[in-house]
Amino acid sequence: MSYRVDRLWRSLLDDPARCGGHTAARAVLGRGERSGNVVGMTHGDIAELVHLRRARDLIDRDYAQPLDVPAMARTALMSPAHFSRRFRAVYGETPYSYLMTRRIERAKAFLRQGTSVTDTCLAVGCTSLGSFSSRFAEIVGVPPSVYRARDHHDLEVVPACVSMVATRPPRTTVRV
Repeated sequence: MSYRVDRLWRSLLDDPARCGGHTAARAVLGRGERSGNVVGMTHGDIAELVHLRRARDLIDRDYAQPLDVPAMARTALMSPAHFSRRFRAVYGETPYSYLMTRRIERAKAFLRQGTSVTDTCLAVGCTSLGSFSSRFAEIVGVPPSVYRARDHHDLEVVPACVSMVATRPPRTTVRV
């Protein structure tokens, strides 16, 4: 393995935030008989992480589009079942759960700007207002109308990239 790839994986292991809050590299390294040593990764392991990251980037970019697990799996060049298992093992949640977390994260930003709940629901790619409201309340802890009515002026001085991380909806990670 080249020095540059080894340095990249070491930086990912040292900084979980670069893996989207999860240590994806550790999840892959934890399989089989590996000891957690980056040098012990095979080209297949690295390629799998690259494909999973490509699918995660698709979700992050196209969260408002109708996405399903087979479409995400095609992006990762995997079967839907294998993709779901590996995505969950690496990122700590299922692909659909990750998609909904991203949609709720973006919905919170729209609601802080004063966008109506219905417009927000449609803007983030949800088709059912009832399902959106239920999932929003489940993840955030309050219904979207209550969240929208709150005072969010304290976040106006914070850069959007920091605000997004600070207000990211918490999810319980799945242990595999």
